[in-house]
Amino acid sequence: MKKLLFSCLFAIVSIQTQAQQKPHYTQYILNQYIINPALTGIENYTDIKASHRHQWAGVQDAPVTTYVTLHTPINKKDFRTTATSFEMPGENPRGKRYWEEYTAAEPHHGVGLQVINDRTGPLNYFSAYGTYAYHIGISVRTTLAAGFGAGFTSISLNSSKLDFGNVQVDPAVYNNGMINTMKPDFMAGVYLYSADYFVGLSAQQIIPQKVSFSDNAVKTTNGKMVPHLFATAGYRFLLGEDFNLIPSVMVKYVQPMPIQFDVNAKLQYLDVAWFGAGYRFNDGFAGMVGLNIGHKFNIGYSYDYTTSGLNIVSKGSHEIMVGFLLGNKYDDGCPKNVW
Repeated sequence: MKKLLFSCLFAIVSIQTQAQQKPHYTQYILNQYIINPALTGIENYTDIKASHRHQWAGVQDAPVTTYVTLHTPINKKDFRTTATSFEMPGENPRGKRYWEEYTAAEPHHGVGLQVINDRTGPLNYFSAYGTYAYHIGISVRTTLAAGFGAGFTSISLNSSKLDFGNVQVDPAVYNNGMINTMKPDFMAGVYLYSADYFVGLSAQQIIPQKVSFSDNAVKTTNGKMVPHLFATAGYRFLLGEDFNLIPSVMVKYVQPMPIQFDVNAKLQYLDVAWFGAGYRFNDGFAGMVGLNIGHKFNIGYSYDYTTSGLNIVSKGSHEIMVGFLLGNKYDDGCPKNVW
């Protein structure tokens, strides 16, 4: 019975994997760079983030995703040069006055790095990308950024995990140990941002490829690794002087599946703490909480409650993210352009 249950779960995961090879991120709003390379170098400092996501806890061999990202601006200028340009005692550093004085970014470049490992059952995807973006102001308060990423993805199949009891496994694969291949991978995106809103569009896994495991080799023919399209948008509302409310949406399209979407809302208190909630269509709800510690460190945690058929065996999904702000010479307590 245990092997039969595992076989059914693996089939469900396999169907999902065919539809979407890229991982889910509940806290995408905290690190949109992971889905859109146009955000490379968007802030005034070097932004480092590390995340670990355990999806469907309680399910054997359920998806586990870990990543580290780093990006930094090149020759970015900021006009905060006097003492009064920094945080004033007793005033919210992200309050009304701050956003009234917001200006578009000066033209600058950004470079970055993404390293991602995503494991589901016997399949493991390891990816690494270098990214570049260029940011230019198109009005007094609005900036447009365009970026791309290039790297590779290594796909591995651990055939020792293909024991499904009485279910027949292709002998060309079974007991052949670790089968893997490496392929080039590319992404691109654009991002429009201002004091009150952002809109982004990106594509990942641009080159379609098929991955078939047989004859102790991985063949890349007839294309099954399909492009992933992401659209994001959000708006900032000032609630009094101490709170910012940022609702956002992410729309995802992976052929041939229907369009998927996530809806989130983040309530931020000063530049110190935030709370959030989200909904992923036909999948579940999420709660989120985070804290900015000084001007160097932040941490966020989210929990997803599954409402799909997997909720009979899943104990939900956990995701934790930690961030480091290096070279933060303007003492930004929280991001200026990624909220």
